[in-house]
Amino acid sequence: MQAVQKEHRFPWRQGNRFRLLVDGDHYFPAMLAAIDGAQRYVLLLMYLCSSGKVTDQFIEALTAAAGRGVRVQLLLDDFGSLALRRPDRQRLLDGQVELVFCNPLRVGRWSRNLLRDHRKLLVVDGKVGFTGGAGLTDEFDPVATPELYWHDLMLEIRGPCVGDWQSLFRESWEKWSGRPLTMLELPPPPFEGGHPGRVAVQGATFDRADIVRSLIRRIRRARQQVWLATPYFLPSWKLRRNLRRQVQAGTEVRLLLPGPLTDNQPVRALGGRYYEKLLRDGIRIFEYQPRFLHAKIHLCDHWASIGSTNLDRWSYRWNLDANQELEDPAVIGELQRLFEHDFAVSRELRYDDWLKRSWPERLTERFWGLVLEGTVWVSERRPGRRGRS
Repeated sequence: MQAVQKEHRFPWRQGNRFRLLVDGDHYFPAMLAAIDGAQRYVLLLMYLCSSGKVTDQFIEALTAAAGRGVRVQLLLDDFGSLALRRPDRQRLLDGQVELVFCNPLRVGRWSRNLLRDHRKLLVVDGKVGFTGGAGLTDEFDPVATPELYWHDLMLEIRGPCVGDWQSLFRESWEKWSGRPLTMLELPPPPFEGGHPGRVAVQGATFDRADIVRSLIRRIRRARQQVWLATPYFLPSWKLRRNLRRQVQAGTEVRLLLPGPLTDNQPVRALGGRYYEKLLRDGIRIFEYQPRFLHAKIHLCDHWASIGSTNLDRWSYRWNLDANQELEDPAVIGELQRLFEHDFAVSRELRYDDWLKRSWPERLTERFWGLVLEGTVWVSERRPGRRGRS
């Protein structure tokens, strides 16, 4: 185990407790309750943050905590929070919330503006953490948008892994604020009867391939199932090759992807160009129908990874992402049941039917493929760009 741990930014840690929170009517109340119960500090990092009912609730909770003497530090990605209006930013500052923006957009920085902090993270008092795929926007809230709220999940974390999430926040905070982050609690001790977990990170400042490499390794080890959910599907050749090999070895491989309801039709169309070969190789593809699928889940037998990472080129090349890996039988069982429910309300694509798709659909795939290739070409010419393994 020690030799394996040296490959990673953080090691596997024993004695954690995990709780799965599906959709905004479950994870938003839990996150707000944690903030309301804070006694010393609140650390919140978000990619998406836009003005609306959800953000109003968090502003009220954060400023209330600061008003009772809790230190509240909020990191927002500058691009992801463009829709956070100036009055709301001022409310945070007036309420004694320390607000900092990651990688501020600048004219003339060209492809460096593409490097975004895509993580979603909340840590309270060093005791409890949350991560997943959601953001602070009304699109995730079944109350604000009851018909078309985005389908996503967050994971509540207690135990030693909270200390690693706290370390990630501190590093980003000190980088973008220029101020030290002090008075943090030591990592919580392991819970008796808890479960192993590891915080996996990849991005420009950390191991660029950690999350992807870990997923590939687990796919290769799987003997029963490889079920992957992602809202944006532009898979690498290595991922496609390993999925195909697992099917040939007798492992059930399924992909849960968005259907017609998505926030990015070009990416959906572009992802479709991979379907033909995947379907021909025996990989089952399901398109979720009720709402936009925004969840990011990797499930391989008795291991799961939940966090901010999409299976697309943006996560591979530009985003700073983080996932919580875990081996918890109860949570694995919940994820299996969640997948089965979502498969049941999805449309399964068939190889023969896919071959009959219209020429406009094929033309759209080709067009957006050229756009992607052009974007990659520009990014690879950024000064100091490192190659990918």
